[in-house]
Amino acid sequence: MRRGHALCRLAATRSRPYGDQGSATVWGLGAMAVLCLVFGAVLALGQAVVVRHRAAGGADLAALAAAAHWEEGGAAACARAERVAAAQGVRLVRCTIVGETSDVTAASGKGPFTAEARARAGPAGPAPEGSAPPSP
Repeated sequence: MRRGHALCRLAATRSRPYGDQGSATVWGLGAMAVLCLVFGAVLALGQAVVVRHRAAGGADLAALAAAAHWEEGGAAACARAERVAAAQGVRLVRCTIVGETSDVTAASGKGPFTAEARARAGPAGPAPEGSAPPSP
């Protein structure tokens, strides 16, 4: 009987709660939560960069399309720019044609991830007098 009593006492001492038991679980969960937040922030930043680049690329191509068709008139050149922008997955916000130069603003994305980009295209201006031609 003494032996059974000793086993009960041993089991009772092992089941006593200690002050730091389970703290590794709490620290592990906290670390996972912080890593999830950081990962989410990195994904959001990546999405913002992609949307910005898409808007810039669409604006560049739309401006080039409008500048290439300036002789058809401003409305026709802007309609061409709008078609090019739509093909790139962006929205044409503004389009103006002044002479042979086009000035275009395009937007991409939705909600908090919306970006606008502006682009201009047209012929190169005349070289300043006295400047040497570029060397090969």
